[in-house]
Amino acid sequence: MLASPSDLQRRAFREGLSDYSPALMAIFSWGLVTGMAMSKSVLTLPQALTMSLLCYAGSSQVAVLPLFAAKLPVWTVLLTAAMVNTRFVIFSAGLAPHFSYLPMWRRIVLGYFNGDVIYLLFQKKSFQTGYVPGKEAYFWGMASASWLSWQVSSILGILLASMIPDNWGLALAGTLVLIPVMVSAISSRSTLVAVLIAGVVALLAFDLPYRLALPLAVLTAIVAGSCTDLLIERADLRRIRNSAGDSGGGSRGGSQ
Repeated sequence: MLASPSDLQRRAFREGLSDYSPALMAIFSWGLVTGMAMSKSVLTLPQALTMSLLCYAGSSQVAVLPLFAAKLPVWTVLLTAAMVNTRFVIFSAGLAPHFSYLPMWRRIVLGYFNGDVIYLLFQKKSFQTGYVPGKEAYFWGMASASWLSWQVSSILGILLASMIPDNWGLALAGTLVLIPVMVSAISSRSTLVAVLIAGVVALLAFDLPYRLALPLAVLTAIVAGSCTDLLIERADLRRIRNSAGDSGGGSRGGSQ
């Protein structure tokens, strides 16, 4: 795709860039906050830069910094990062039917560049599974915008941490900018239920260690959304059967 992109792939790539652009301010803000946190922790400058480039996961990066400071065992750090990033296993499972035709190494690369907002917007497009012309290019349009925005802002936060006041409230700004993106993705009753459940669980579990509130909220949202879909399907089937029964009874009564 990258060697000789067609006009369709170029258009899909630009569409991905355009669809992701509303989230750029939020990603940039979070990148600055994460970079500042790494710079003000026990990490050296080379370590912070390496962590930003290799990990590319702001929540887990921030979650493990206190563990580094407390000099806890490495397995504790790895376990915490794994728990925070559990949601990416779910995201990968959601993307697997769309890119299963690609070689393993390309799927691994896609997994590295995947993210919360990318997955949300990709699912919103309702692509058919399997090969679809332009689908991968659309993903890369979003992924390249996200990765570049994150790395630039994170590195700026690392290098300029001493010059950026903590009271700027960048974390809150990033959250506020993401809210319209989330709201625009609520296109069904099951999605609305999942969002509400995730919000409640995240608040109730906020004080859990290792930032367990995040994966717990994701898992409960999936269960709630799936259960709601099942209930809606059953209700629709009942209505169809009832309407079929009523029309059948009406036609028999008319013939008599």
